[in-house]
Amino acid sequence: MSHKVHPIGYRLGINTSWRSRWFAAKGYQQKLREDIAVRAYLTKKLRGAGLERVEIERTSDKLSVIIHTSRPGIVIGRSGTGSESLTKGIERKLPNTAPRGEKSTSQVRLEVREVRNPESFAALVGLSIAEQLERRMPFRMVMKRSMERILANKEVLGARIAAAGRLGGADMARREWIQEGRLPRNTLRSNIDFCI
Repeated sequence: MSHKVHPIGYRLGINTSWRSRWFAAKGYQQKLREDIAVRAYLTKKLRGAGLERVEIERTSDKLSVIIHTSRPGIVIGRSGTGSESLTKGIERKLPNTAPRGEKSTSQVRLEVREVRNPESFAALVGLSIAEQLERRMPFRMVMKRSMERILANKEVLGARIAAAGRLGGADMARREWIQEGRLPRNTLRSNIDFCI
């Protein structure tokens, strides 16, 4: 029996870094739950905004949320109204640890960064494939077009796309995949991006 290891966790410290950067001697569980709640909230709110990843940094009284997205205009909104509503929503997810009657001491700072070349990020490609499959487009055509767009980018050396389930409305579920180019998954040095 083989053991399944998360591909990002396996490469931490080698060619990938942590998505949350903070240290807690006390209250680790509470802060971890807050991180999960913030990520779930942002993933739900920014479904159509091309969300690639969310990074969280903490100091003693500040919480910095860095959103990497391919469509920053949708996240920020007109004259910054979108980012303000996101900040208020994140503050609602955090518990008020201040004494009764006082405001919460933790400050939330939101930073939006644009992702250049969205075809070179697995999360964005997976999101676009999922959106096309939801619109009932033929899965083989979607996979081939996505592969062409990925390999048109000079930064990408190879890619693999897999789709599983009742493909094409068939009664029996199955798995189909296509792969082109170099994709050395066994080496830790290779910079491979995953979308699960």
